[in-house]
Amino acid sequence: MLATLDEAVPLLRAGDDLILGLPISAVLAQRFRLPTVDPAEFPEMVRLQIEKALPFSAEEMTTDFEVIEQNESDSVVSAIAVQNDRLAELAAPLVDKGYIPSQVTLYASQRATTHVPQGRALLIYPEGERLVSAVTENGRVTLTRTLEGIEREQLQTDLPQLALSAELQGIPSSFSNVLLDETCYELRDTVHQIVDQRPELVGIETPPARVKLNLLPESWRLRRSQLARRGEWKRRLTWGAIGYAAVLLLFVLFLVFTRIRIAYLDRQIARDAPQTEFVRAADARWKALGPAIDTRYYPVEILYHLFESLPSDDVHITAYNQTARQISIDGEANTAALAYQFADKLKKNDALRIFQFTMADPRILPSSHAQFRIEGRPR
Repeated sequence: MLATLDEAVPLLRAGDDLILGLPISAVLAQRFRLPTVDPAEFPEMVRLQIEKALPFSAEEMTTDFEVIEQNESDSVVSAIAVQNDRLAELAAPLVDKGYIPSQVTLYASQRATTHVPQGRALLIYPEGERLVSAVTENGRVTLTRTLEGIEREQLQTDLPQLALSAELQGIPSSFSNVLLDETCYELRDTVHQIVDQRPELVGIETPPARVKLNLLPESWRLRRSQLARRGEWKRRLTWGAIGYAAVLLLFVLFLVFTRIRIAYLDRQIARDAPQTEFVRAADARWKALGPAIDTRYYPVEILYHLFESLPSDDVHITAYNQTARQISIDGEANTAALAYQFADKLKKNDALRIFQFTMADPRILPSSHAQFRIEGRPR
C-alpha cells in the first residue's frame, strides 16, 4: 500500500490505463430532482442546475452527473463537481510526469458501486488521516461528510447530523446497508448503536468497479490526446528506425558476402590461371593453324565455291586475295544488279558460311559495266 501519489508514479508505465479516484474532501456532491425531458436536452438542464448550486463559476469547475432513478415525470440525479485548481494540485505528481488519467472519478462512488450497486447505503471509511462518510443511492454518491473524529461522543453528533442533512435533501435516512471499512473495526459497535443497524465490514477493492462518473477536465483530454498521438508517432519512428537499421544491416551483410565471394572467385581464378592460359594459347594456335588444316579454308575449295556462286557468265572474277584473317574478291559484271546478285549468292552458299561477306556499292565504268569488291571475314 502506498501513502501518496508520489510513491505511485515510479510504478507506472507509459500506456497504462490510469483511473484517478478523488477523495471526498476534494469534491462537492449535490442531489437534484428534475423533470424528465428530452434526453438530448437533459445534460444541459443538469449543467445549469449544477452551476446555480455551486459557489464557483463554470470555468473554475469540472462537473459530471449520474442518474439515480428516472420515470416519466421526474429524474433523480447525483451531480459531482471538483474545482480545477484543487484537482491540478492533487494530480500534480501524475500530470507533471506526463501521466494523464483516462478517467477522474470519486473513490466513494467506486466503493459504493462495488459493494452496494442497488438501494440506499451509508459508507464510512478513512481517507488519509480523516474519517469520511458518504450516502449512496443505487451506487451513486448523493451526500458526503468529513467526520470530525472517531470518538463515540463525536460520532453520536456527526452521524445524526448526516442523517438530518440527507432528510433535508429529500433522501430517506433509513439505510438498507451500512458499510464500515475493515480498518475501522473498533468503531463497529459504536456505529451500530448510533444508526441502529449492524455495519458490514468491507475491504480494499482490487480493482474497484468501473463507474460512469468522469471529472476529467477538457484541457486534460486534449493533452492526453496529444500525448497519445506523440506516443503513436514515437512508436512509428521507432519501428521505422528498426526497419532502416535492418535494411542497413542486410546491406552490410550483402557487402561482406559479396567481398567474401569475390575473394573466393579471385582465388579460383588464380588457381585456374595456368590452365586458362594453356587453353588460350592452344586456341590461338588452332586459329593460326586453321587455314592450313581446315579444308574449308583451302584456296582451291574457296575458289571452287566462288565460281559455283557466279550468277551468269556476265560476271567475271578479276582478282582473288586470301590471308589468314580474310579474303577479298575483285570482279566486274555487265550490270550492277549482277554484282549484287553474286554477293547475295555468296552469303547463301552453305560451304562459305564460315565467312561473313560485305560489299560496297559497285563502281560504274564508262562501258556501263559494274566493278565490285567483296570482302569476307571468318565468323
